Amino acid sequence: MGGSHKNLIFVYGTLKINHRNHFLLEDLISTNDAVYIGQRTTRLQYPLVTGLYGIPYLINKSGSGQKIRGELYSVSKRGLVRLDELEGIKVNHYERLPIEVIDEDEEESNGVVLAEAYFAHCSFGERLWEKKGKCGMCEFGENDGVLYVRVKDRPRFSSVLDEIEAFVSSSND
Repeated sequence: MGGSHKNLIFVYGTLKINHRNHFLLEDLISTNDAVYIGQRTTRLQYPLVTGLYGIPYLINKSGSGQKIRGELYSVSKRGLVRLDELEGIKVNHYERLPIEVIDEDEEESNGVVLAEAYFAHCSFGERLWEKKGKCGMCEFGENDGVLYVRVKDRPRFSSVLDEIEAFVSSSND
């Protein structure tokens, strides 16, 4: 493996084991571009909600929501490019930002690790949180995963970003 696995990525949604996009991490693991480290929980509370098509979003507003359970991976530069692609970094769907995670199973869990996670882009994240009535989950579970609609199964020509914008801008009545 060499020292190529520098990037610690905390995944909380469809990339987790038994979820719809985990095959991508499995591909990366098979080419030695990713290594599963283990279950982790965010040190701080964050909003976690699902949006259109059952897509999960972590929102960069620490102190709101709950502590989030997910999985930690070490990912190579090449793997990171693949993940950034999936998460729509270039089109401002998600943004990759620092996050502190802990291992809750450790007896003396003073071990805070700095990783990165894919947060809902700031252009809509907070408004989505408000739109969802500021009600967040602690975990994107198997039942939530069932509601996720893969890109190929969405309406043709649908632009998730345009639809999110319309959704968060619409009035609540």
